[in-house]
Amino acid sequence: MKKVLVLEGSSRPNGNTEALTNEVVKGIERTTIYLREKKVLPIIDKRHDPEGFSVVNDDHDEIMRKVLNHDILVFSTPIYWYSMSGVMKNFVDRWSQTVRDERFNLKEEMKKKEAYVVICGGDQPRIKGLPLIQQFKHIFDFVGMPFQNYVIGHAGKPGEIQNDAYALSVARVLNAEIKDKIKTT
Repeated sequence: MKKVLVLEGSSRPNGNTEALTNEVVKGIERTTIYLREKKVLPIIDKRHDPEGFSVVNDDHDEIMRKVLNHDILVFSTPIYWYSMSGVMKNFVDRWSQTVRDERFNLKEEMKKKEAYVVICGGDQPRIKGLPLIQQFKHIFDFVGMPFQNYVIGHAGKPGEIQNDAYALSVARVLNAEIKDKIKTT
């Protein structure tokens, strides 16, 4: 059975993005990591230093082990200043270190995963959020991870996502898609 992992990148508990994500994974057994509750330090770029990256004492390696132990990854982030949240960005930025870490074999392992993205914002998100979807696609392409699908929700104030019938219907479609993938293994 395929295992599902939600990487929740919101800085606010129970926000619109989390609510939309919950619709995507409704009725699906999953693990959720709230990045806001983890300590993931910003990257100190040592890609070109002869000694390479130093070991960092935070939660990133633990999160990456969980990522590699799951088959379907759901990246969930509000649109903050037309990009992903800071906690999500720190997490993804550190992949520059992980991709060079022999313990992880990141690119080979990520090819075996499937990625979904859930984003939500208040300022014309279905237009202004498209560059963020493209950014995730480029990230996934770099590590060889297939990008399956996404949903963009329109909401700003808490609870407004319940007014976005379109996003909720797309979330139900993604839910059925993921359930089908889980059943077929």
